[in-house]
Amino acid sequence: MKKILLTGSSGYLGRNFIQEYSNQYEFEQFSLQESSLNTFSLQGIDTVLHCGALVHQKTVYAYEEYYKVNTLYPFELAKKAKESGVKHFVFISSVAVYGDSYTVVNEDTPAIPVTSYGKSKLEAEKKVQQLSDATFKVAIIRVPMVYGPNAPGNITALIKLIQKIPLLPFAKIQNRRSFIFIGNLFYYFDSIIQKEQEGVFLVADATPLSTTHLIELIADALKREIYLFKLPFFEKLLKKLRPSLYKKLFSSLEIDNKKTLKRVFSNTEAYLPYSSKEGIQMMIQKQSYKE
Repeated sequence: MKKILLTGSSGYLGRNFIQEYSNQYEFEQFSLQESSLNTFSLQGIDTVLHCGALVHQKTVYAYEEYYKVNTLYPFELAKKAKESGVKHFVFISSVAVYGDSYTVVNEDTPAIPVTSYGKSKLEAEKKVQQLSDATFKVAIIRVPMVYGPNAPGNITALIKLIQKIPLLPFAKIQNRRSFIFIGNLFYYFDSIIQKEQEGVFLVADATPLSTTHLIELIADALKREIYLFKLPFFEKLLKKLRPSLYKKLFSSLEIDNKKTLKRVFSNTEAYLPYSSKEGIQMMIQKQSYKE
């Protein structure tokens, strides 16, 4: 049984990965913010899975804080891991490294981050990859928005909106955005860890969704009747007043990850455990989403 040191164990990904895979892996947990690497031993650890991060917050942080948590901490951890004989370091990054200039991205798309979060993640990728060699393999997993039971952030806000308001001005939006269900993400994690793979991996559900289709799938899982319509000037007004929200609802960011699928599963038409519809249904089944 592989022994994994997991950081960010109190976060959404770390907490759920431990819960789902506790029978498959032996887990050690570590907080870079609460403990010192100088006093922590990594002897006997096979893989470090670094999920810890300072993500988008309502509080505005200076870039230096993002750099400290998202770049320097994982780099110091990776150095310690290599010195301790750990063979595999898995760093959870983000599609935020691509910025907002693209509508379709793949593994070879140049990274042009625009947010402090995206910039700090890209810097971490570069620094950690510098440590990679024949005895220390580094995997970078770039992740889009994750949804699943009790997922934090925008997806929960959207669910609550659909629960409360049956009339929404989101009809016929034809964007294409890639997401990933947490169960599919862990399927990637497990395969990459088991095979001790290295390099940059780009993950996503099999099919991108439009905002309209996403709302319809959520409403169907909630068993709610909703009525979508187009409101004149709503899109332009939102773009002017709330540009970041506008991008999430109306713009496209589609992931083309054929290279990752072939490397991880030896098949560009790889089977993932859950379709988007199944993932959304599982997400909604949790009691905390019900009125």
